[in-house]
Amino acid sequence: MRTYNWAILGLGNIARKFAQDLALVPQARLHAVASRSQAKAQAFAADFAVPHAVGSYEELLAVPGVDVVYIATPHSEHYAHTLLCLRAGLPVLCEKAFALNASQAQEMLRVARERGVFLMEAFWTRFFPAIIQTLALVQAGAIGEVKHLVADFGFSSDYQPQGRLFNPALAGGSLLDVGVYPLFISKLLLGTPTTIGAAATFAPTGVDANCALALAYASGATATLFSTIGATTENRCVLYGTKGQLTLLGRFHAATGVQVQLADEAEPQGFSFPKEGIGYHYEAAHVQACLAQGLTESPLLPLAFSLELMQLLDAIRQQIGLRYPGEAEAS
Repeated sequence: MRTYNWAILGLGNIARKFAQDLALVPQARLHAVASRSQAKAQAFAADFAVPHAVGSYEELLAVPGVDVVYIATPHSEHYAHTLLCLRAGLPVLCEKAFALNASQAQEMLRVARERGVFLMEAFWTRFFPAIIQTLALVQAGAIGEVKHLVADFGFSSDYQPQGRLFNPALAGGSLLDVGVYPLFISKLLLGTPTTIGAAATFAPTGVDANCALALAYASGATATLFSTIGATTENRCVLYGTKGQLTLLGRFHAATGVQVQLADEAEPQGFSFPKEGIGYHYEAAHVQACLAQGLTESPLLPLAFSLELMQLLDAIRQQIGLRYPGEAEAS
């Protein structure tokens, strides 16, 4: 098996976590890092023994031997940085939210397909063993027909108007940062909703501090989802079915297990998946498996799924009246 040389574009907190977990992936090597600051790139490279460190994103394209790029810049930059790499023929794993809006995502897909270059959204949750187990249980009818899903993701953050979470120019707010997780799990398990109801409250900068969603599906199921950057929530996901309920154990976006409680049984059935690392290694290993097969997109997280997720985010933002700088309107 060949070794894959990874590069990281954007060296914030999530990049550091990804680099840490990449060490757990067989045949993976962190080969290059890129920042807007040469000093920051060199410091990061020193921490992880990375042979190449460059002080601009454009310089990364000239580094020899890069096999795949992990893009870890703010949401507002994903579009430009993904296109930069794709047009250079470099496969891309791009952090979520995939783009600002569906129009940008559509162009990212078009360029990837036109160039025949691999592209995947870095929705690490999809590749956790507990999530794979949950999807299999739901599809097998383990709790009967799903009637309702509830999920939340929130944390308390200090108000910093120019910080990533509150700055509209960086596509701040709870929805694109953490609200995308409840929306993702509901789409993965229930499909695309036929009805969307959204309400939000806003930070002084105009981004959503809280966002609450009520969704309905053609199957007859419903979902209630919530995100906030103003309070710590349980980060819980529960599905209620005609035969019982299923609970993702731990913080659902990085679940460590699954519990199924059937209505006619006294004891629940549990599935445990001991945690290794933080959890970013699952998606990295999957990308390498796709590249080894010559695939240009993931069969587990296809580009159509990411585009549809962005379309849902656009519809929600349109309802709550949230636009980012440079957008005429939410696409």
